Amino acid sequence: MTTSMITTATWVPRGFAAPFPSKYKFDEDEFERIAELAKLQLDDAKEDLEEAEKAAGGAEEEEEVKADKSEKKEKKSKKSEKEEEPEDEDNDIDLNDDDLKEYDLEHYDDDDEPTGEGESMGMFGNVKSLAYYESNEQDPYITLKDAPEDEDEDREDLQILATDNLLLAAKIEDELAHLEVYVYEDDSDNLYVHHDIMLPAIPLCVEWLDIPVSKPGVEKDSIANFVAIGTFDPDIEIWDLDTVDCMYPNAILGQGGASAEDKKKKKKKKSKKANDEYHVDAVLSLAANRKHRNLLASASADKTVKLWDLHTTKCAKSYSYHTDKVCSLAWHATESTVLLSGSYDRTVAAADMRAPQANPSIRVGVESDVENVRWDPHDGNYFYVSTESGMIHYFDVRQATADPTSGKGSVWRLQAHGESVSSFDINPVVPGFMATGSTDKTVKLWNITPSGPAMVISRDFDVGKVFTTAFGPDPEVAFRLSVGGSKGTLSVWDTSTNAAVRNAFAGKVPVKAGKEDVEDRLVGVEDNESSSEEEEDEDDEDDEDGEGAALSGDDSMEED
Repeated sequence: MTTSMITTATWVPRGFAAPFPSKYKFDEDEFERIAELAKLQLDDAKEDLEEAEKAAGGAEEEEEVKADKSEKKEKKSKKSEKEEEPEDEDNDIDLNDDDLKEYDLEHYDDDDEPTGEGESMGMFGNVKSLAYYESNEQDPYITLKDAPEDEDEDREDLQILATDNLLLAAKIEDELAHLEVYVYEDDSDNLYVHHDIMLPAIPLCVEWLDIPVSKPGVEKDSIANFVAIGTFDPDIEIWDLDTVDCMYPNAILGQGGASAEDKKKKKKKKSKKANDEYHVDAVLSLAANRKHRNLLASASADKTVKLWDLHTTKCAKSYSYHTDKVCSLAWHATESTVLLSGSYDRTVAAADMRAPQANPSIRVGVESDVENVRWDPHDGNYFYVSTESGMIHYFDVRQATADPTSGKGSVWRLQAHGESVSSFDINPVVPGFMATGSTDKTVKLWNITPSGPAMVISRDFDVGKVFTTAFGPDPEVAFRLSVGGSKGTLSVWDTSTNAAVRNAFAGKVPVKAGKEDVEDRLVGVEDNESSSEEEEDEDDEDDEDGEGAALSGDDSMEED
């Protein structure tokens, strides 16, 4: 039985992806870089193995030594018996035999000297003379050259248009972890996998970066298209999305990316305890700072928040103001040094990363473990929190205090789902438009008005437990919602094609060709087609659900 799951996904804004992503080139410099990374990982594995062997105790070693000694004695006795036995004349080899003379077996192991006419042609005798050619055109031994038509075709297959969006989905399939890079063509209702990136462990968080990291020959502050990935391993891998079929990441943030000298210094003090230099447990959340582009924040199950400098790929600062796993992070849109963090200790903190000790000036408490946190993109005085018990909280930072038990700052709270709100998003273009996804397998859309939130529609996308819901980042795709979950499928829903959404956000939804009645648009990879009758039935059901939800939305909202 095959198992497949999408754990998280994020959009890439238009205009950042290279029109023609480059194919990965394995040259000498790349070989040396990979060899160094692989050596560091191999050294770690050897150290762990040695520690495990030492921990096994001396008892086993003594038994092995005794067994070794007895085995040697037995071999000696057999050898002496063998020497006493008369040699079998039939087994002697006569090197002077006419058939064997031509092979010169007496000098078989001697080093071959160059004769002047050429070098030895032993199995590996001519390795140094092998030439590496960047393309088949340069290799004189390849007579069938690459046809220009084939190259043009491959180039077209990789092309990304300026009107395309990339979608990055972290996926587990048959115990293999990888990042799928999708291309979403909105005009043609098309979603397909462009390429993928193999990962060392189950991916838990993905963050798009607009800055190049450890890319030789590129200005460190130039615009780029990269991704940071956090997994069950404590290291953070950073990959170039504009290069296809890469073998190793451009950089590794954490102990796995330390230099050989740093590794030697840390050998004696190696431990699983939280420290100020790298994470020692799963990385649960990542947040890129869009104003200070070289800063990346990470949250971990080791209870720490770390701030990384992408120019040096080193940890600049570590913070320990939570008492349990830190699971979600969000930078403030305008106060670019303020970081919001949510934890399993049932608190959410807002701290200025410039503060010497970074003690949060704001801390609020919730009823259960925090799942996700978001600043309100339309008013920086407010933020949202989703919890494991299915609640959505809305807080005002101007009223909140440093005491999480004070209860101050809460504007309203909403019982959005009966189970955990595993993901939610606030539309970046349309104020008051919220989407929530839950482990109850449903996605709900909400209209947040001054009087509170009201449900617009509830829908099951058949993706299993919902783990990711995200609105498109550009105005052109602001009403597109990506949805993924435990069945390993990713879909993009054009919410503007739903009648309930158009009614709730009248005047904000673009209407094509002046038509009010639009067919429901749901784009997926595996099942892109559905009958018009099914679509009409779904629209009718959605409209009915939307009207009932709008009436019951206020009933599920509690004002504090």
